[in-house]
Amino acid sequence: MPAKSDLKDLIRRVRRGDHAAAARALSLVVDEDESAASLARDFFKSAGSAQKVGVCGPPGAGKSTLTGRLIGLYRARKIPVGVLAVDPSSSLSGGAFLGDRLRIMAHATDPGVFIRSLASRGMVGGLTHAIFGAVHVLEALGCAKIIVETVGTGQDEVEIASVADTVLYVTTPALGDEIQAMKAGAMEIGDVFVVNKADLAGRDKAVADLRGALGLGRAAGQAPRAWEPPVVAVSALSGEGVEALGRELDAHWAHLERSGERRERLKRQHRAELEFWIQRRVLKTALGRVDEKALKDLLSGKTDPASLGAKLLRKH
Repeated sequence: MPAKSDLKDLIRRVRRGDHAAAARALSLVVDEDESAASLARDFFKSAGSAQKVGVCGPPGAGKSTLTGRLIGLYRARKIPVGVLAVDPSSSLSGGAFLGDRLRIMAHATDPGVFIRSLASRGMVGGLTHAIFGAVHVLEALGCAKIIVETVGTGQDEVEIASVADTVLYVTTPALGDEIQAMKAGAMEIGDVFVVNKADLAGRDKAVADLRGALGLGRAAGQAPRAWEPPVVAVSALSGEGVEALGRELDAHWAHLERSGERRERLKRQHRAELEFWIQRRVLKTALGRVDEKALKDLLSGKTDPASLGAKLLRKH
């Protein structure tokens, strides 16, 4: 754990835009160092200062390539960008691997871009338990746009809606997962839908299918939405449609501000962050009380998981 004076210096450096300091702070937060709580208290002051764009969708949809294009789009406007790319990882080692993200890393030398890969550490929902702390570090760093790219399970990524201001759901003509998206809840959480790889055959059908699915949702009795999610055809590889996508992301951000929904979403994000913290702390505390005697009692049948679990949670 760094000394108190070192922590204050680290915080000052992060707020001055020092990327090396931000990388150090992120490591402390992700590794749950003892100093993480002090960092969290300070960096939380910047919560809500950036537009958080969650990029989700099934594997093979081209999320990383699209993220690279969005970075380029924002940097052309001189907007500082942070990227948190959540990678699948072993629940044993907890390590992350930076998959096919060469187009993202092409921006790594840009002083206006901060990129970090985070391990999911077995957490479902395409995220990581440290996601909120990591977001706050980037907000304190001065990033005006923060892109959170999920693991890419395609089926259980609705958790991204608790983190992002704008949820960008990515599919392609070849995947044919529009009905899967409906089952996964993407139709409910998606703010902007993208049909990527628009140079492939079937683009128009995929766009029409998505628009039809959104219309069916309304016809099935859903209340009218103040924001009607657009469907944008994009080729992340060539850059076709990226400007149009950028305009839709800007329009959604303006809608959130104008309608007051931005404050409501921030409130939900704070609640989710609190839940993450409590769940993590309760789990670690309870599991820390599991000793050899408890395991022997389970093995001998003197107790059962439900009874032992309740007992462990009652302890102070």
